[in-house]
Amino acid sequence: MNRSSVDFDHWPYPALVAHRGAGKLAPENTLAAFRLGAGHGYRMFECDVKLSADGTPFLLHDDKLDRTTDGVGIAGTLAWAELSRLDAGGWHSPGYAGEPIPRFAALARWIRANRLLLDVEIKPTTGTELETGHAVAKACLELWHDAEEPPFLTSFQPKSLEAARAAAPGLPRGLLLNEHREGWLEAAQRLGCVAVVLKHTLVDAALVKRAHAARLRVGVYTPNDQSDVDRVREAGVDMVVTDAVDVHSPREC
Repeated sequence: MNRSSVDFDHWPYPALVAHRGAGKLAPENTLAAFRLGAGHGYRMFECDVKLSADGTPFLLHDDKLDRTTDGVGIAGTLAWAELSRLDAGGWHSPGYAGEPIPRFAALARWIRANRLLLDVEIKPTTGTELETGHAVAKACLELWHDAEEPPFLTSFQPKSLEAARAAAPGLPRGLLLNEHREGWLEAAQRLGCVAVVLKHTLVDAALVKRAHAARLRVGVYTPNDQSDVDRVREAGVDMVVTDAVDVHSPREC
């Protein structure tokens, strides 16, 4: 692969990342959202990837289709042909009606064509943690095979990160945390992670210092108010994933 390795000393990712494309300004995890985020100057984006019943990686956050599409039920039980016919934009506003669920490959092509970067959250349907981690990592290997900088793989699920490491050991990984857990730093190290990404309310300067001492970068999600973004940046975090892409300018970082 023609890419540099990502580690504590070589961290190619920007300080601000657009959550699910453009936060709440557009239907999350759609190509329309990523285009809008890019229009606000963002050069790195976070997305959620899971598998269809026939093994196609696609973008969706929830296990269920109900909140962000006109479908119902567990998304991972449907084949891609069925998922591709759903409306993933109309729930947000009429102007986005008819926006489809994207295949992960379609987003990857757009990201690479525009020389952008991607934080790929492995978001398995419950019970498919190993399968999804393996498939998403393999897809990243193929889609970024000649890229200078690789995508950054994250997950709340240690099993998914383990599978991703087995499938693509050279891709950088980050452990997502939504609460303080005993042994969180050691868990990230066991998984071979280069970073931890925590709910922003969990982070202070002492935690960042401890992670940095262990040669782990620190990201946070999703501070939106200026005071919260200022607080975590003053604490020394390396990456801020935010919904408020119209408020926080990546040009100022």
